[in-house]
Amino acid sequence: MENTYLLINFLTVLFPVILSFDKRVRFYQNWKYIFPGLFLSGLLFLFWDYLFTIYGVWSFNPDYVRGIYFLNLPLEEILFFITVPFACIFIYECLNYYIKRDLLKQISIYITYFLMGLCAVLLILFYDKVYSLITFGLLLVILMLAQFVFKSSYLSRFYLAYLVSLIPFYIVNGLLTSIPVVMYNNEENMSFRVGTIPFEDHFYSMAMLLLNIMFFEYFRNRAKKVHG
Repeated sequence: MENTYLLINFLTVLFPVILSFDKRVRFYQNWKYIFPGLFLSGLLFLFWDYLFTIYGVWSFNPDYVRGIYFLNLPLEEILFFITVPFACIFIYECLNYYIKRDLLKQISIYITYFLMGLCAVLLILFYDKVYSLITFGLLLVILMLAQFVFKSSYLSRFYLAYLVSLIPFYIVNGLLTSIPVVMYNNEENMSFRVGTIPFEDHFYSMAMLLLNIMFFEYFRNRAKKVHG
């Protein structure tokens, strides 16, 4: 039982690591561009994670973790911010390789505007809920940076990858919230769940994944310019 969260992390990253050596995608060649972003985004999200545990936004069931803690966070939670983004960047790259057509290119801007508008509305309605406030606010800022500051051309590709990533998202988060490994304080969120998963988790995941892909694309493009 105490290995539950660790096992979930292991299974999350197992197939992406194994399939990284597929001769067509060759995802392993991009690993060096992933880890700087994992570190930088991990610092941000672990900071919020640490504050969330202090203010009782969520907590971790001691029956399902090994008991190794860093700043009130179990080791497994720290690994979560490595395994999940890694797996999702793998999905992103596989889709880029196998689906050449940019399916959402024509509507990407409308998706972005819709998400920013939704975040703004939910931010206003639930500003007094810590998890809601941080999640909707953070995603709103990241979307604005991606669209207007960095003018990211890959947002449409990201949206497709995010839609596909919802499949493992519902499996992993479903396990974490139904067992439960992670226990949420409904006083600090909207108290609306999809199954056992808090609604905010969808936006929290999107913010984390988009930030990681932004870093991934930045470090990869920088390397191409240096060696170009």
